[in-house]
Amino acid sequence: MSQRDVIIACDFDSAETTLAFLDKFTDCKPFVKIGMELYYAAGPAIVKEIKARGHKIFLDLKLHDIPNTVKKSMAVLSRMDVDMCNLHAAGTIEMMKAALEGLTREDGTRPLLIAVTQLTSTSEERMQKDLLINASINDTIVHYAKNAQEAGLDGVVCSPLEAGMVKEACGAGFVTVTPGVRFADGEVGDQVRVTTPARAKEIGTDYIVVGRPITKAEDPVAAYKRCVAEFVG
Repeated sequence: MSQRDVIIACDFDSAETTLAFLDKFTDCKPFVKIGMELYYAAGPAIVKEIKARGHKIFLDLKLHDIPNTVKKSMAVLSRMDVDMCNLHAAGTIEMMKAALEGLTREDGTRPLLIAVTQLTSTSEERMQKDLLINASINDTIVHYAKNAQEAGLDGVVCSPLEAGMVKEACGAGFVTVTPGVRFADGEVGDQVRVTTPARAKEIGTDYIVVGRPITKAEDPVAAYKRCVAEFVG
């Protein structure tokens, strides 16, 4: 089971901006998320640089393709020495099993592998209307989580609102990583299913991913420390 932690979403468009942001953290090394925007802009080099600086890395590329392609891609990501990576649970159990196989190194070690259930920007209405998924969003997320567990994955990405039911269905040791976290006095932005760091702690999620409330704050370090205080304690 994971240790509770705050992951900063470094959703920047260049290596220079990212490293300048991380330079502000002189007395700690936050866990960081590298998503598609930064990875596509700066490539594998930014992963190596941030890792060399002593940060843990969640590489958030959300793979979703045929099993063989995902397996080979995960083998490449495994060599980058990240701490966590992910894929879409909608890719099926077969794809998730192939991903796990590709991610596992010859010595048996690997990063944590988690599956995205439904994006926090997706409402039940959008899911049913746009994706033609007629089950409720809660039932869909729990079903996807069970599929991920059957495939051997470590956990899922879900909103904080579903973390409790995922834990209930899959056990306390099944990791939940939850974006969509905002301060009680902050902006919601384009997220739909959101909650606060303190409430996420009460629900029992393992990791919260926080982007704009930290990266766009007047004092990012203070905002990060506020998140840690509210969520980790």
